[in-house]
Amino acid sequence: METEELTLHNELKRKSIFLRDYTTELYASGATTIRIEKNLSRIAEQWHTKADFSVLPTCIALNLWDEKEEKSYTVTGKIPADRINFNTVSDLSRLSWKIVEEGLDVQIATDRFKDILYKKRLNPWLVLVLVGFANASFCELFGGDLISMAIVFFATVDGFFLKQKLPAKGVDFRIVIVLAACLSSVIACSGFVFGLGKTPEVALATSVLYFVPGIPFCNAVCDLIYGHYICCISRFLHALIITVCLSLGLCIAFGLLNIQFL
Repeated sequence: METEELTLHNELKRKSIFLRDYTTELYASGATTIRIEKNLSRIAEQWHTKADFSVLPTCIALNLWDEKEEKSYTVTGKIPADRINFNTVSDLSRLSWKIVEEGLDVQIATDRFKDILYKKRLNPWLVLVLVGFANASFCELFGGDLISMAIVFFATVDGFFLKQKLPAKGVDFRIVIVLAACLSSVIACSGFVFGLGKTPEVALATSVLYFVPGIPFCNAVCDLIYGHYICCISRFLHALIITVCLSLGLCIAFGLLNIQFL
């Protein structure tokens, strides 16, 4: 009897740890809470268990019951820093279906999970250039001329480079946003300072669009619709902080270059 209980305990523990890591990675990668809930329930049902979880601002708490709901195991896990990656979200969602369709056990599922996490991402230099072109395209979309587009491209590349490198040095993400937004804005203000182009205001307005937290805002609305209010508030406040830091960087740039619009 004790051996059976110990085996059940260890089995619940292994499954709980996998589901905890799976959940935190999905959340950090930008998945909505309703998607996490569906994926988690799908896997738990396949493994003849029942999972309940709560997402807090910095961690998740997960409770896993056995099939008869007589034994349970509870784990908590810290949510990693935001590393938005929709490829990871898609791969992890696909993994949940493979667990059901192929009957994968915990060990194989864990190996597949690690393969997804260690999958090589896009080259940072390629991402840097693509983000620059994307922001320059926004400039053109809002009526900017070619000179303004070039200014936005270089402003974006320089600011995004800071965004890539400073977190690796241990700099707080809020300070990173302020510094990167300030740098991009200072470069974008060159249109005003040196009289470059016919639409310097468009260049300035679009130079920091790469920082607009669209994904957290969208996820917050989705969480609100489906009743995940704590997640909604957490994501909304996180997006709001990013927006405030972005605005602060702009204001610092205006002050440094003595640019006034009134």
